[in-house]
Amino acid sequence: MNSAARKGDAYGYTLFSSGSACFAVPAFREIEEMTTYEGGCHCGAVRVRVEKAEPVAALIDCNCTVCTKKGILHLGVEPSELTIVSGDDALETYRFHTKVAEHRFCRTCGIHVISKPRNNPNRFSVNARCLDDFAALAGQVEIVPFDGENHPKDNVA
Repeated sequence: MNSAARKGDAYGYTLFSSGSACFAVPAFREIEEMTTYEGGCHCGAVRVRVEKAEPVAALIDCNCTVCTKKGILHLGVEPSELTIVSGDDALETYRFHTKVAEHRFCRTCGIHVISKPRNNPNRFSVNARCLDDFAALAGQVEIVPFDGENHPKDNVA
């Protein structure tokens, strides 16, 4: 195994049995390399990095008023997959309607880079159009529509 090609090793176990005895022996297995995406706002004040175990397969196209007006294509990420490389202090937050979603944008150039969606406020959404390799990514993924105009959380009695 070429050590330069792997990101690291993790312990797994191989089970062996002999007669009535069974024992586990630690075994190394190769960890898959993470797929990394980088990007940021227009002026460069905000830079983000997304690291995912698998290449992105789909982006979400929400038709709510904010996403439509901003032209956002959402890339959903776990908090552990997102790093704000620089410019956290340059991000402002916009909230409206239920005030649950956090739309974060650069205070200098106004570009919406990340958000915390109200349908899952424990995750993040990265504006895929802010990724450096967006054109290549967009040609390789499925665009999945989401009906934000009729958001399920709007119909709660």
